[in-house]
Amino acid sequence: MPSGFITEYVNVAQLVLYAFWVFFFGLIIYLRREDKREGYPLESDRSDRSSRVSVVGFPLPPEPKTYRLPLDQGTRQAPRPQAPARSIPGTRPSAAWPGAPLVPTGDPMRDGVGPASYPDREDVPDLTISGKPKVVPMRITDDFMVEPNDPDPRGMAVVAADGKVAGTVKDVWVDRSEPRILYFEVALNTTEDDSADAEAGINPLLPYGFARVFFGSGQIKVSSIMSDQFQHVPRTASPDQITRLEEDRITAYFAGGHLYAHPLRQEPLI
Repeated sequence: MPSGFITEYVNVAQLVLYAFWVFFFGLIIYLRREDKREGYPLESDRSDRSSRVSVVGFPLPPEPKTYRLPLDQGTRQAPRPQAPARSIPGTRPSAAWPGAPLVPTGDPMRDGVGPASYPDREDVPDLTISGKPKVVPMRITDDFMVEPNDPDPRGMAVVAADGKVAGTVKDVWVDRSEPRILYFEVALNTTEDDSADAEAGINPLLPYGFARVFFGSGQIKVSSIMSDQFQHVPRTASPDQITRLEEDRITAYFAGGHLYAHPLRQEPLI
């Protein structure tokens, strides 16, 4: 075969296959860069020079892009400007090497450690399509009511994991976008809660997913935390709305209680 002639052994199907390989490789690189708009650069407790470990990897994150949020909520940039690394309070490394698990030294439920951890979301309320706060107590809405033929959770006793009554349900918080209950507002029985939140009438919220409602006995049982721990539930800044950050903090507190509410919960079952 004379040299320089490729038409005798390269056909259209082969060229299309090569073109697909190039396209698919470029698609993978593009998608890999785009998924680095959140969470990068990674936080590292060791320097790149000493460990030879890159905290961005390959390929590099894309150039920042500005997104315009709906309902006049401003703009957001992604990737976001890198914030200084923050230390997690109430913890210590379990070993000397970098990346060792953190051991809680204080109250892990209040410090946001392990299952009680939460992301730093925007401290603004979620909005409906009409621009109103999405999650609100039913007392300020005109579109929600408890069906008269159904049991009303308001006034029911909230029984904690230790079998003691922590308080009673004062109101239910609903989702304006969907007909569902998201939180129970609990008026505590204890008189030790003399915080500014209690004086302002801001009661702790119990997420619906962490409650079991027994209409027959008129009780709402909570297995994640003890009765005295209800007074430390993160409160909302407003008595009539909740922000995205507050939702995560409250839910994380109850989730962390499944491990940290009692010392025996951290021990093996056998």
